Amino acid sequence: MRVFTATLATETNTFAPMPTGLASYRDVGYFPAGQHPNQLTFFAAPLWALRQRASARGWQVVEGLVAMAQPSGTTTRVAYETLRDELLADLRAALPVDMVLLGLHGAMVADGYDDCEGDLLQRVRQIVGPDVVVGAELDPHHHLSDAKVRHADLLIAFKEYPHSDILDRAYELVDLCAALVAKKIRPVAAVVDCEMITMIHTTREPARGFVDRIKAMEGKGGILSISVTHGFPWGDVPDMGTKLLVYADGDAAKAQRVARALADELIGLREALAPPSPGIDAALDEALAFDGGPVVIADGADNPGGGAPGDSTFILRRMVERGITNAALGPLWDPGAVCIAFDAGVGATLMMRLGGKIGPLSGDPIDLRCTVEALKPDMQMTGLGGSMQPLGDCALVEAEGVDIVLITQRSQAMGTDLFTQLGCDLASRKIVVVKSSQHFYAAYSKVAKHVIYASAPGVVTGDLKSLPYRKIKRPKWPL
Repeated sequence: MRVFTATLATETNTFAPMPTGLASYRDVGYFPAGQHPNQLTFFAAPLWALRQRASARGWQVVEGLVAMAQPSGTTTRVAYETLRDELLADLRAALPVDMVLLGLHGAMVADGYDDCEGDLLQRVRQIVGPDVVVGAELDPHHHLSDAKVRHADLLIAFKEYPHSDILDRAYELVDLCAALVAKKIRPVAAVVDCEMITMIHTTREPARGFVDRIKAMEGKGGILSISVTHGFPWGDVPDMGTKLLVYADGDAAKAQRVARALADELIGLREALAPPSPGIDAALDEALAFDGGPVVIADGADNPGGGAPGDSTFILRRMVERGITNAALGPLWDPGAVCIAFDAGVGATLMMRLGGKIGPLSGDPIDLRCTVEALKPDMQMTGLGGSMQPLGDCALVEAEGVDIVLITQRSQAMGTDLFTQLGCDLASRKIVVVKSSQHFYAAYSKVAKHVIYASAPGVVTGDLKSLPYRKIKRPKWPL
């Protein structure tokens, strides 16, 4: 069997201030055809899974473009069309193929394209024709459009949030698509719109039990695959929202029944899915009152993984104003401050202006007397599924009893080595503030005695009613 694989992925926050251009993809992960490294990268899991399966089964794999960008604002038209056309040219050069497997996000929006992946899959289908199997792996925070479902034979989303199962889902995609090529299965899809917006943390009930039941249903009674579209609330496009996608083996009515039943169950759980989210001072009070530590506070509103700059100062400012010490915070995106720290050198103490650079939702810059504790060029952090996340040049500075990790390449907190590589011992801290919504949990829950999801200002605000939606379909709970 001859298989083509490629990746084009980013998550677009249409309310974020910074556009996503070609440089954004080259900074995070741009590998022309055949140049992907010998390690797992986040959205190229189908490529990695294919390498393993192909070596065991004698398949021929043609690797096309792999391009990924850190979530941010709308992708520029020239960036999307340039990368899309490069991927499609790689596909044409690979023909004939039996199967096309893509690593996508599913919430990519570009200037002039509300549904980039739907557009891409339509063009892939036009090139390969109706008989070639086309499948894609998606992030669950995608927008499930008719175009995506219509032009792909199989779409499989990660089930876990944090996304610890990227490789498991990639193997599932490869194996089901291979079975389809062999005509052992005949997937038919059903989609049910829950008409709501929700974030489904699979590390806690009731979402944990819901996902476990879904996993137990797959492969039984003719049900091939079930994916929960959480949706991405910060993408203002017509298809945004929570949906159920079910593939049954040749039985459209069964797929519809199962999708409807699961959607109804999820709707019934919606009030309980989101964790409590106290304001900044209430979160700090709760952390200080907790017996022991470290207490991890998630600053999800400034999560670069959702398109925020990662430079907000709201929580840091209140910690300093309240005299809170024995704390750590990171990562704070501030390339200028990192440059100054590198020039000053380890051990230097100097006044520094930190954060608050991009816009009003970043807060004001904060001026602090900082001591440079550690420097590391070209640092990487352990990401999800064993992938590595580049952070660029990084500095650890101490100010007013708070250790602050400064980075030059935007990223959310994932691995605890964000701090430990720079000599910051998290176990000895009372409070650790991370700029992340939920992906931090996979690693930080292993050291945290308590976790708090704070509600703060930011581009990825949890106050969805404050967002100026124009394109989404309504009704859409809780709006």
